[in-house]
Amino acid sequence: MNATLINIGDELLIGQVVNTNAAWMGEQLTARGISLQQVQVISDEAEAIRRTLRRAMDESDVVLLTGGLGPTKDDITKKVLADFFGTELVFSQQVYEHYTRLSERFGREVKEEMRRAQSMMPASADLLHNAMGVAPGMWFEQGGRVVVSMPGVPVEMKYIMEKEVLPRLQARMKGELILYRVLCTAVTGEPDVAARLEDFENRLSPNMSLAYLPRLGGVRLRLTARASVRSEKEREELERQLDEGLREMARLLGDVVYALEDITLQEAIGRLLREKGLKIATAESCTGGYLAHLITSVPGSSDYYLGGVVSYANSVKQQVLGVSEETLRKHGAVSEPVVRQMVQGACRLTGADWALATSGIAGPGGGTAEKPVGTIWVAVGNEKEQHTHLLHLGKNRMSNIQYTAMYALDMLRRGF
Repeated sequence: MNATLINIGDELLIGQVVNTNAAWMGEQLTARGISLQQVQVISDEAEAIRRTLRRAMDESDVVLLTGGLGPTKDDITKKVLADFFGTELVFSQQVYEHYTRLSERFGREVKEEMRRAQSMMPASADLLHNAMGVAPGMWFEQGGRVVVSMPGVPVEMKYIMEKEVLPRLQARMKGELILYRVLCTAVTGEPDVAARLEDFENRLSPNMSLAYLPRLGGVRLRLTARASVRSEKEREELERQLDEGLREMARLLGDVVYALEDITLQEAIGRLLREKGLKIATAESCTGGYLAHLITSVPGSSDYYLGGVVSYANSVKQQVLGVSEETLRKHGAVSEPVVRQMVQGACRLTGADWALATSGIAGPGGGTAEKPVGTIWVAVGNEKEQHTHLLHLGKNRMSNIQYTAMYALDMLRRGF
């Protein structure tokens, strides 16, 4: 089964809004064995929608559209689809009642004419419930092809995809089973990972494939197996092959692996901290709170994260964290002795078992010949002992901040 994505909206074409929908949808389809043929971004124009849809249906089994389902005049997708499939717009009591309930829940006054207009749906469409918004998804079938239209708002599109579209598509795949495992690495690049796995990848059976999914500070690896399964025994054999392959990958990659599932580094660390009953704190300079943000992005992080200090100014390093004036004068804020004392101060202030500290020159300015932009010290430890590392990064400020935070987290992981 193959698919085409059509993302509708002038805001996507001009770069006013980043097309995150396509990336997420492509990943979800691929993980389920549905081959993504192409992604089209088009304007809110009837002819553009018709032309692109006609071509996509000639080339793909499934066409997924997002955007153009709102209440404003430029949202024309619903009417264009009704015309395209030779049907009419009819009033949906189900959509009307859902819209009314949402309006009342959020205390919004919506004109009756707008509620009724939003409730007019193509008669031939199978409506897909949207618990996150007003506009339902619309499922059409013609000539063995499936066309699905969904809102462009990411949270709404994801809900409809996960609850309705993906399960229905998998049910149409005629017994073909696609299973996969994910392995995550930290603070290592794709070339290094690929070199370590070269022989393993060359030995994979024809029904298995390995995908590299790089991200800042690491690589996700997805091992996929496909087969026409007729019995539970055959399924179990496919599962066994995947598990065996995952274990071999972990052995070959060693300590750069932080999880044998698709979770973030901060989630993995949270689990470790809970298991060991440890508390942590942060003391940040150049990362400006981003490290604390990553830690607290995990639900339940209050179980192990006590708090942090963003000590951007030297005066805060001294007065709050207890970094000595002499150390700052002798070594400068971007130095190993300073991050050691920042760790000590954070533990002393909060009572944490471990603390993470960062201090550096994130850029794009502020560097010197001795300490150029991208010079960043990281420390992890407690009042008695600290482990440090000097990073030499590039000139992109945000990349430097993000990578430093990930590196600090990985130092904490390795400290266990």
